[in-house]
Amino acid sequence: MPRSLYWVRTDVPGADHAIVDDRRGLTARGTVLALDPIPFTCRYEVRTGPDWATERLDVGCEGAGWLRTLTLTRADGRWQARTTEQGNLDAVLAEAGHAPAGLPGTEDPHRLAAALDVDLGGSALFNTLPVRRLGLATAPPGTSRTVTVAWVLVPGLCVIPVEQTYTVLERHVVRFASANHTADIALDPEGFVLHYPGLARRPD
Repeated sequence: MPRSLYWVRTDVPGADHAIVDDRRGLTARGTVLALDPIPFTCRYEVRTGPDWATERLDVGCEGAGWLRTLTLTRADGRWQARTTEQGNLDAVLAEAGHAPAGLPGTEDPHRLAAALDVDLGGSALFNTLPVRRLGLATAPPGTSRTVTVAWVLVPGLCVIPVEQTYTVLERHVVRFASANHTADIALDPEGFVLHYPGLARRPD
C-alpha cells in the first residue's frame, strides 16, 4: 500500500509531506512548504522505472504574485525540460533583498546526460532515489558511489547537474557529500530518510 511520509524542515520553517508507492520503482507526489528565501509552496510528482532511475518529475512552485512549473522527462538517455512562468519571481525576490533565481529549467539538457536521478531542493524524499537504485540501503559499510543528479533549485526551478557521493557508514546510515557539504543521513529499513541533519527529520 502507498505510504504517507512527513518531514519537518530543520533548516528553515517548513515541512514536506509525500505519498509514496515503492512497489515497482517509485511513484510519489508531495508538497513542500518553506518560508525561505520567501514564503512558497512547492508541489511535485516523481516517477521512476522499476530500476529506480528517474523517468519524470513534475514540479510547481507558487508564492504571492508568481507561479513557476517544470516538467523533466528522461527517455533513451536524453532529458527534456518544459517550463512555464506567471508573474515575476525575480522581482519578488529582489523586493525581499534576495538575489534573482534566474530562468527555470535548463538551457542545455545535454549537460544532464549522465544523470539518472533528480534531486529536488528542500525535499528529503529525493535522497532515496540513488540509495535504492544503487542498493545502498543494504550494502556493507564502506561502500561508496558517486552519481550525477539533475538538481532542481527551489523556488526558481533552475536545473543543474551536480555530483553527489553516498558512502555507507553502517546499517541504515549513509554519508552524503556534494561540493563542500556533508551530512550523515539516517534511513528507515526501506531507504527513506528519517533524519537529514541540517535539512529535515521525520517526527518520532
